[in-house]
Amino acid sequence: MKKDSVISQIFRDKYSTAALIVLIILYVAIFFADFLAPYSKEFSDRHRAYAPPSPVFTIDENGKFSRPYTYNYIRSFNPEEFKISYKLDRSRKYYLKFFSKGEEYKFLGLVPMNIHLVTVEPEGRLFLLGTDINGRDVYSRILFGGRISLTIGFLALFISFPLGMLYGGISGYLGGIVDNIMMRISEAIMSIPSFYLLIILAAILPANMTSIQRFALIVVILALIGWAGFSRVVRGMVLSIKKQEYVQAAESIGASKRRIIIKHLLPQTLSYVIVAMTLSVPSYILAESGLSFLGLGIQQPDASWGNMLKEAQEYVNIIYRPWLLTPGFLIFIAVLSFNLIGDTIRDILDPKSKMR
Repeated sequence: MKKDSVISQIFRDKYSTAALIVLIILYVAIFFADFLAPYSKEFSDRHRAYAPPSPVFTIDENGKFSRPYTYNYIRSFNPEEFKISYKLDRSRKYYLKFFSKGEEYKFLGLVPMNIHLVTVEPEGRLFLLGTDINGRDVYSRILFGGRISLTIGFLALFISFPLGMLYGGISGYLGGIVDNIMMRISEAIMSIPSFYLLIILAAILPANMTSIQRFALIVVILALIGWAGFSRVVRGMVLSIKKQEYVQAAESIGASKRRIIIKHLLPQTLSYVIVAMTLSVPSYILAESGLSFLGLGIQQPDASWGNMLKEAQEYVNIIYRPWLLTPGFLIFIAVLSFNLIGDTIRDILDPKSKMR
């Protein structure tokens, strides 16, 4: 089936179209996170811990339209209830500024820039989704944390799927004793409880590792435990494909086994591979989020949606600070979107699955 026909069929399904639009928005947002975020990922205002989201006003006290503005919060402590509360300080307005200079950053880690989509006047604070316990802007950290949570799945796929395809292709084509030994190895790997293995491996990682090093190791761990089941499916497909006439013709003219596997057998499994990739990304996103939620993944002060969600596990925060649940909502939206697109692609490439 032609690539453009697959894309057109995806857009004919309203659910997959909506899911694709959502994913495009999410990935564009994390790509331009430095520009879209009012603050850098290192920003912290300890005097505004757990501050509520900043309201943005466009109508002034006289009922007339105005430039967008906000107020700072005044923090107070109630000793009787042992509770910190915030109220708006309406004595001074702080106007929002668009495409203005703010904290410096390097776009894509290379180009020095200081232009942000929205900032606020000096001494003003703009927290679109409130702050966490350390006074860090949740909205900015969601953008930076999404870079890890939404890319870890693809990075793991680039390791696990080529490995699984090649392993399954070799096993299925060679057959015999080689096939039996290779499949027993993959079955042994599949029998290991993946999530518990992740917890053990992540827990024994050195404490002095940087978040980038920890991130890379988690990607490798996720990939190395995810290829075995995929290789078994590829092996089953190769067992049936290798009996086709074009494969026998390639063997008769003296084509090498490597060429037959790479050029003739594995390309015939691409329809399944594409579907499996789209359906596997959510599991990797959830695995990273689960590890970070348990404190075994990406470590503070670096952000991922998993370790940001950890702060919302206390019922007090769920009741009084619901904005801390935003990362969990985004994880749900991203996983649902990938599943909807994966189901649609599966129905397109394998119409029999839809009938079943």
